[in-house]
Amino acid sequence: MTIAIIGAGNVGSALGRGWLACGEEVIFGVPNPADPKYRGLPEERLRAPRDAAQGAEIIVLATPWPATETAVKGLGNLSGKIIVDCTNPLGMGPSGLELVLGHRTSAGEQVAAWAPQASVFKTLNQIGADSMDKASNFPVRPVMFVAGDDEANKPVVMSLVAKLGFEPVDAGPLRNARLLEPYGMLWIDQALNRGRGRSFAFALTDRRPGG
Repeated sequence: MTIAIIGAGNVGSALGRGWLACGEEVIFGVPNPADPKYRGLPEERLRAPRDAAQGAEIIVLATPWPATETAVKGLGNLSGKIIVDCTNPLGMGPSGLELVLGHRTSAGEQVAAWAPQASVFKTLNQIGADSMDKASNFPVRPVMFVAGDDEANKPVVMSLVAKLGFEPVDAGPLRNARLLEPYGMLWIDQALNRGRGRSFAFALTDRRPGG
């Protein structure tokens, strides 16, 4: 299946590199494919966002949150598409960077409302862009939770997450994006405000033998 990554900033570029290295078919949806800032990406894989989305079965949202609604609504008919939402709903507040959505909804649920005929999954928002294509470099396999309502297509998304080197874990329905987005914010706070830097990841461990 073809993966269309909408956005080619740090997150989109890292995910694209990771999947291309695994042999996946990846195209990038960017506002202006001729812009010199995209020279680090394979020129033949650059498309306008709508063209990229229409030519793919899987769409990965790697856009800044303020641009996400416009991006999704500009992709055309998304019926039957799988959307992987990597966004965190961030904005600036009195104390700095913070979540702008919370208890009653989530970015993942908002994306589903903007693309009601698509299957939306929240994942790949729980680590920094620097590590998205380097999960296999960690001494312990990093965990990556996946939330979504479409049980038939969830294994497809879990497989893509695993190919990047993460341990994919089913986090339940899409409404649990309300848990995963604050979890992503915890990573950001540790990286930016607590001096941990950006080279760490969360992992799962179990004290039961074979757990």
